[in-house]
Amino acid sequence: MSFRSMRGRAWLRGLLLVVVLALAAALAVGWNDYQRFSTGALKVSPQQQSIDVGRGTSFKGIVAELRRQGLTTASPWYWRLLAEQMHVAGKLHAGEYALAPGITPRQLLADMAAGRVLQRNFTIVDGWTFAELRHALTQADVLQHDTSGLHDASIMQRIGAGGEAPEGRFLPETYAYVKGDSELDILRRAHAAMERTLAALWPGRAPDLPLADPYQALILASIVEKETGRADERAKIAGVFVRRLENHMLLQTDPSVIYGMGARYDGNIRRSDLTADTPYNTYTRPGLPPTPIALPGKPAIEAALHPAVGDALYFVARGDGSHVFSSTLAEHNRNVDCYQRKRCR
Repeated sequence: MSFRSMRGRAWLRGLLLVVVLALAAALAVGWNDYQRFSTGALKVSPQQQSIDVGRGTSFKGIVAELRRQGLTTASPWYWRLLAEQMHVAGKLHAGEYALAPGITPRQLLADMAAGRVLQRNFTIVDGWTFAELRHALTQADVLQHDTSGLHDASIMQRIGAGGEAPEGRFLPETYAYVKGDSELDILRRAHAAMERTLAALWPGRAPDLPLADPYQALILASIVEKETGRADERAKIAGVFVRRLENHMLLQTDPSVIYGMGARYDGNIRRSDLTADTPYNTYTRPGLPPTPIALPGKPAIEAALHPAVGDALYFVARGDGSHVFSSTLAEHNRNVDCYQRKRCR
């Protein structure tokens, strides 16, 4: 072999080595860049709290949306490689996903593959009326507002409770929902929750209650709910009303009168309001009002079904959120003078 030939082969081997080393260096740089991409945080701004993946969106479309929103500048190939590495490329679910500060591409793809869509909470507050519940639903973020323009009766029909009066029928608690859910979805779940609660609690009620059915228990619970927010007083107040029912006394509960006044109530009850007859005026009509007057929470229902024993037939507010109880009208009148008219003797 000639010297020139040997030198040519050596040059080729050297060139090949340089190319291999260059490729290895490029692969190392590329791999390091890919690793930084997969574990680095997406560029989430304070205004970006979520990303919405529409039904039927392709993987390519998802990456394009991420790039459009400025969340990533990485090559789509990086996203494809990461998805293949995680075995989720064809398993991403539609929905709205949270963009928490610091979230990485790997974490986002894992959420999408698991369908961990962003959940929001809607709380029905103990003591709300159905009208207040309807108004609060209109303010709920991303909830579909599908009850707009519907009468109460139409709403009850659409949630499968046609013919029922809506007041009191929805259990106050917190309900999780996702984008795409509607007002009717929340109402349907809250109605079912109240049905389950009554069905569970009614069989264990105290014996000999003057309540004919769970609906009457719901009515009484709504009165208890509006009369007090104190846990230590619910059963006592329920006991007063149960004994008044047993003794065929008028309930004479102001919250029921207020409910019957509707829009006429301006924050004050006058003597004329107590004598103006409505179906909810418990000063003029005996027994329970025809429907609940609010949405009672589970504690109020439990109090109505397990009223405190005793002989109290009256109570009056002290002005600090608590009440003083009495068993005779004379004692009650003294308490009214003391705590409402400020003429304590």
